[in-house]
Amino acid sequence: MAKEQLPHWSDILKRRLANTKKDVRSEEEKKAEETELFTKYYTEWKEGGDKDKSYKTIPRFYYRLPAEDEVLLQKLREESRAVFLQRKSRELLDNEELQNLWFLLDKHQVPPVSGEEAMISYEAYLQVGEQAGTKCSKFFTARVYAKLLHSDPYGRISIMQFFNYVMRKVWLHQTRIGLSLYDVAGQGHLRESDLENYILELIPTLPQLDGLEKSFYSFYVCTAVRKFFFFLDPLRTGKIKIQDILACSFLDDLLELRDEELSKESQESNWFSAPSALRVYGQYLNLDKDHNGMLSKEELSRYGTATLTSVFLDRVFQECLTYDGEMDYKTYLDFVLALENRKEPAALQYIFKLLDMENRGYLNVFSLNFFFRAIQEQMKIHGQELVTFQDVKDEIYDMVKPKDPYKITLQDLVNSCQGDTVTSILIDLNGFWTYENREVLVANDSDGSSTADLDDN
Repeated sequence: MAKEQLPHWSDILKRRLANTKKDVRSEEEKKAEETELFTKYYTEWKEGGDKDKSYKTIPRFYYRLPAEDEVLLQKLREESRAVFLQRKSRELLDNEELQNLWFLLDKHQVPPVSGEEAMISYEAYLQVGEQAGTKCSKFFTARVYAKLLHSDPYGRISIMQFFNYVMRKVWLHQTRIGLSLYDVAGQGHLRESDLENYILELIPTLPQLDGLEKSFYSFYVCTAVRKFFFFLDPLRTGKIKIQDILACSFLDDLLELRDEELSKESQESNWFSAPSALRVYGQYLNLDKDHNGMLSKEELSRYGTATLTSVFLDRVFQECLTYDGEMDYKTYLDFVLALENRKEPAALQYIFKLLDMENRGYLNVFSLNFFFRAIQEQMKIHGQELVTFQDVKDEIYDMVKPKDPYKITLQDLVNSCQGDTVTSILIDLNGFWTYENREVLVANDSDGSSTADLDDN
């Protein structure tokens, strides 16, 4: 028996549009109405007399914020925002409604199954939309269906993909509302203190942080907040847009700690995990030899493999915020985030500012030579064969390919995708050695892989 041919979703959409009420007036009648309305409005405007009254029809678009001494207006604004956010929260689907939606989708699935995924046609999709209620109506549009439509020969979409889309949208709106509750200014951004309060109150809801002692909470919050501000506030304005927080992956990483069975590897690679936060803070304490809670240049010089050049560390203490010539934990976190994420534009911006000694917005041959001389000095101390600056300079320019052959800008470094390599060559002996011996290291890795393969066999 031949399978019944399912109607294509585009045909269904055309039928629905065809059934909508049509304007049966003739072109002459439409033209007459247009002329009549034009004449009416033109006459009113011409005979109005008061040419300055047009401002009355312009809706108000600016409302000044209450001053600090206007307590009543501030309270009114806070209450209004709270009511608004509560109303928005009530518009979201709750767990029961999401379960009902899944039940309806499953009930209206259209065979045949694609692989292991249940599918739904456009006609069935519209039927589910009518039964799911008004809260779901925004998800059952032609635009959403077309967005999820891929290569199904029957013009259907995956039920699971659609449900995940709905779940993601609901989660984003819930999180937006949750973050907005901490937006004291009500301007769509969070200050450092706002985000600190949000994360502090989030800690008890994250099972992976159950083992943290309360005495460590303030250090954990500082560690977590710095990542948001280092990458999302490059101009150091002291505030981050809530939209930017939602758009980046940091919040996903933070909320991943809700998973009680998160693997050890995932925890180690997640900046917000307890092991990662304890690692960073432990390194800070280990560097702090005089136990005064701050790091001097000498103490910081032992960071990592202790191969950062003295010239680079001088620039760190010249440019970064210090207290009596010593670095606090917050400044140290920026330093760590920059060096551990050298491929990221925000990290390159941090390091570029240190390399750009004269604040010109570019690096020239003199800048490169100034920093590489410190690498050469370290090579002498370690008894390594010296490499000439001329060779290194040529390799750097070949890697970056700057627009101006005599100047390397931050954008040149970012565009080249070699910024991490270039900065490592200039500030870290270990980074330079790794670059110089890259072919040997790759060959050793290949030999190791081959040996492992032979062992497996």
